[in-house]
Amino acid sequence: MPRVVASDDPMIDTALLREKLDAEVVAAETDDEAALAAAAEGADALVVDVNTPVTAAVLDELDDLRIVARAGVGIDNVDVGAAAENGVQVTNVPEYCTDEVATHTVTLLLDCIRTVAAYDRDVRNGNWGWERTRPVHRVRGRTLGLVSFGPIARRVREQVRGFDLDVVAYDPYVDETDMAEADVEKVTLDDLYERADYVSLHAPLTDDTRGMVDTGALEAMQDHAVLVNTGRGGLIDEEALLDALRNEAIAAAGLDVLCQEPPEPDHPLAGLDNCIVTPHAAWYSEEAREELNATVAANVRAALAGETPPDYIDPDTDWL
Repeated sequence: MPRVVASDDPMIDTALLREKLDAEVVAAETDDEAALAAAAEGADALVVDVNTPVTAAVLDELDDLRIVARAGVGIDNVDVGAAAENGVQVTNVPEYCTDEVATHTVTLLLDCIRTVAAYDRDVRNGNWGWERTRPVHRVRGRTLGLVSFGPIARRVREQVRGFDLDVVAYDPYVDETDMAEADVEKVTLDDLYERADYVSLHAPLTDDTRGMVDTGALEAMQDHAVLVNTGRGGLIDEEALLDALRNEAIAAAGLDVLCQEPPEPDHPLAGLDNCIVTPHAAWYSEEAREELNATVAANVRAALAGETPPDYIDPDTDWL
């Protein structure tokens, strides 16, 4: 019977995987290389969360492994090239939470614009006054900048149509015509930082995108700008963002992801009144979790049968 090792994470439904797969399925701690290598010894398949470091060193030790199934969209924690060299297929679940993440993005954006969380905290502290937060500006006629224009960013664009925003996007892998069909203007990254009142990050985390929102990028943004990140925490230089928020170089940030998850207690960004932090929850709905696990099971089942899984990641893909 094949052996499947899954990250011990609540988003991964091991009971469903056992139901869908004719295999032994065990949950294990996988959040460091040593624990992962020990837990996955003899495994035919790995089902991993975002914090599992599937490195070349780990892959070299797992002779029986046939598939690494990422339970999520991003694959920045998996060395796809090393997997291919070891004859291991890598899959993800590309669109199970498109609506959820887009909705969470818009929610964070509107909360930051309208200072909803700050008002709530103020009222809970016994205060009452519309003028007690930072200045609030009208949304209509402002510019939203989307960094990357994949499925989630496209859904964000659809969801904000009623707000009468101008929308620009930076994505070197999407052509101008494709963006224009969605009523989005293709711009350079520098132009986006300078023009956008609201910047929303949706790029994958790669060597090229890591730390892309640095001191220079934040200085290029307008002082009333709102930054939202539902992509990957590593896209932002957190020290630079902390300085920008403290010095009011930008107005606010809404973050669903951080460089380290979970963060250390008393993370400084979570203590700022002009920063909202949610616990990497943008993906979550009951429906998304069910679809996630069913898709993971389908990918693993295909690999164990000697087939190419539906969501196979080509190691030669341009953006990796």
